Amino acid sequence: MSFVNELEDEDIEDEVADMGSLYHGMAQANLTGLLIHEERFAVITELSLDASQIDLSQFGLKVKDELKPDVCVYIVLPEHEQTKTVEKADTDIVKVSKMPDLAIEVLSPTQSVNALLRKFDAFFALGVKSCWLVMLALEEVRVFSKPRSYKIFDVQRDTEVIDEIMAIRQPIQKIFKRKLCF
Repeated sequence: MSFVNELEDEDIEDEVADMGSLYHGMAQANLTGLLIHEERFAVITELSLDASQIDLSQFGLKVKDELKPDVCVYIVLPEHEQTKTVEKADTDIVKVSKMPDLAIEVLSPTQSVNALLRKFDAFFALGVKSCWLVMLALEEVRVFSKPRSYKIFDVQRDTEVIDEIMAIRQPIQKIFKRKLCF
């Protein structure tokens, strides 16, 4: 049985499934670092999204009204089109109702692929334009343009991850780069 099949067959509680790992955190940081340098994007990690406008149970998700992708990417509006001003730092926003343009999930050792695919179904239903599934053990990124429709980018075969919906091209090797300090 392959690693992916083992993960798909596991029944893991939500609290445990959300646990990260060393390489999960590195990949999340690498992705954030790569995308944050593009001025046209606002990149936010672990952002709570208000999904109360739909019933998440229809996607087989155990959460009630909130989703939290590993990385959210928003296309920044030109300044003249922005409607909100930056609030003071002491008035932070805990849950955001505007869905990101791109949601990225990094598969952790305790998550199932099927659970993340169901989460992607919910993201698309909420208006997210593109979703990425980063699979560390396989060193591949699956770029979804709609539910169950994706392109696979692999470290062994590809030099870039290309998201045509978001007009993103990023070097795949840099997503999986690992620098250890211990």
